[in-house]
Amino acid sequence: MNLVVQGDALDPATLRLLKTLTGAETPEPIDAHAYRFSAKNREQITAEIAAICTAQKLDWAWVPEGRKLSGFGLFVTDMDSTLINIECIDEIADMRGVKPEVAAITESAMRGEIDYRTSLAQRVSLLAGLPEKALAEVYAKRLRLNPGAESLIASLKAAGIRTALVSGGFTYFTEHIQRELGFDYAWANELEVVNGYLTGRTLGPIIDGSAKADRLVATRNALGLSKEQVICCGDGANDIPMSRAAGFSIAYRPKPALREVAHCCFDYVGLEGIARLFG
Repeated sequence: MNLVVQGDALDPATLRLLKTLTGAETPEPIDAHAYRFSAKNREQITAEIAAICTAQKLDWAWVPEGRKLSGFGLFVTDMDSTLINIECIDEIADMRGVKPEVAAITESAMRGEIDYRTSLAQRVSLLAGLPEKALAEVYAKRLRLNPGAESLIASLKAAGIRTALVSGGFTYFTEHIQRELGFDYAWANELEVVNGYLTGRTLGPIIDGSAKADRLVATRNALGLSKEQVICCGDGANDIPMSRAAGFSIAYRPKPALREVAHCCFDYVGLEGIARLFG
């Protein structure tokens, strides 16, 4: 098993300490911000490694030896607060003057405290009467890709990996991002609009945690891939089912519920770090 450590604070003293802990002969540089250590005593040193990396603001992961990016065939990611910097529904709610109420429900849902479908219905109902043009304003003025997103997608495409965006958010935003970054697939919830105004309802099937996992599995099967050939990334409790359905899962700036399930967590590095894991 290999230990991959990433971050801006990879100083020589930290590298020596990690080398001693893992028993690696020589740390292998992946790039200026990441090193790979061969380790045979994973169970005995994981807690110590976690403590060192937390103190130094480094991200770390156990990666099977020989695992390369080219060995995967599908990457599936959440959108809000994972691929992008905002929760779109919270920013839409701000246009309606109800952001605190909506954001509180969003946070509770992401922590897994309330059912996602219930939370979505509650939040969307508060948007009733908002002009549809507010969605364009959120996209243009508030939404930004998280650091490393473009680099990651470019790396995945260069490796021949299909990419999918699956979100409990809304199609207006996933469709724009799909075009911008070139995702192969995208799924999200559709807001109902009548005469240019949001009705406070959604149309069609709800994309919740179970639906995310279903889309992942269906796409994986259609591509003839195994579970081990799928990477996924998310941040909240509704990403747990798809994390369990993937061969390798990354929790990006995660809520506690997902932190306990994912193979690794990114608290410091950008999304480009996903490609580094298998570099």
